[in-house]
Amino acid sequence: MIERQHLIAHNKLDYVRGKRPNVDCILCAVRDYHPDVDSLEVYRDELFLISINLYPYNPGHLMLVPLRHIESPEELNDTEALRLHHLQSKSLGVIRELYPAAGFNIGYNLGPAGGGSIKHLHLHLVPRFVNEHGFMSTVGQTHIIVESPQDMLSKFRQVFGTT
Repeated sequence: MIERQHLIAHNKLDYVRGKRPNVDCILCAVRDYHPDVDSLEVYRDELFLISINLYPYNPGHLMLVPLRHIESPEELNDTEALRLHHLQSKSLGVIRELYPAAGFNIGYNLGPAGGGSIKHLHLHLVPRFVNEHGFMSTVGQTHIIVESPQDMLSKFRQVFGTT
């Protein structure tokens, strides 16, 4: 019998325990440059910001966030929907430039049953890699992040032209 051991992502422990910045909406706080909130923003225009996920599933995991606080894709107006599409295309190209992604998971986590923990719409772009699964993910049922979000930050800012 294989005994499972639990690995702790030290940077997420406070989050899991419920210790979060005292703000109404974490993504609005990122948008507003709140001093108590870490920002991993790599790009911003008049409608959206693009940020590295603070707790990425893989290197290159980005979130596309409307500046306007909305909770569902149905609330996007036509201008925002078109801009989101353009930013998604641009972001996929940037991720491919920086990382050898073999595929992507793209989507929203809407509502508690859909895995949503933030009530501000944001689109996840998660690069997937051919060799990302190994012993730890298969037997240990855990995932190892090989690059910290802070290390990704300067790479993305340089390619997006926001350094």
